[in-house]
Amino acid sequence: MNTTTINRFRRLQLLICMLTLSACAFGAERATVIPAPAVDNPKAAGPMQTAVLAGGCFWGVQGVYQHVRGVRKVLSGYAGGDKSKAQYRTVGTGRTGHAESVEIQFDPKQVSYGELLQIYFSVAHDPTQLNRQGPDVGTQYRSAVFYMDDSQKKIAEAYIAQLDKAKVFERPIVTTVSADTGFYAAEDYHQDFLVNNPDNPYIVFNDLPKVHNLEKLFPRIYLRQPVTVYAANATR
Repeated sequence: MNTTTINRFRRLQLLICMLTLSACAFGAERATVIPAPAVDNPKAAGPMQTAVLAGGCFWGVQGVYQHVRGVRKVLSGYAGGDKSKAQYRTVGTGRTGHAESVEIQFDPKQVSYGELLQIYFSVAHDPTQLNRQGPDVGTQYRSAVFYMDDSQKKIAEAYIAQLDKAKVFERPIVTTVSADTGFYAAEDYHQDFLVNNPDNPYIVFNDLPKVHNLEKLFPRIYLRQPVTVYAANATR
């Protein structure tokens, strides 16, 4: 599937969304002010760490984390399924077990795992939408945290429990927390999509508001110049 075909598909989704506002609920571009996680790792110098998160179309989630200070690289890709089925067309059937995800490499001295989760639950997506985000419907668009170790598992589960108890959302959080079993990078044309296509109608409607919300709600760690995949690879 080439970029032109994908853009046509996304435009069709956007048109459907605009014609059926109640179904889409405009959840993708909204932000929720939430407290910081009560359980988190202290910031400390150390090797780069990795987080894998799924929250709807990976274009917007990647675009958000590319603007977070301390993040060194963000890849769009697939998690939760087999390597043999980690292709956009196949994952799009919703029958592979994969979720569109992002793999975040970050400096633990500058940003904590808990802070990444705070952004995830606040501005990157709506964690109360089951198997969908905005106009995108299917298990491949589910809300999911794929933890790399027991520490990440503990922080994620504790944070979900904290937010649910505080009732910061109108509905319960449906985010699943499971062990990372493999992340597979998406096709090249998906990488840096928001950065490279800021005028794309889907990006304008669903994803640019997320970046704006990040700047508004998290000014201390907002990075104006995004860390692109190309730039990250060039510095390796």
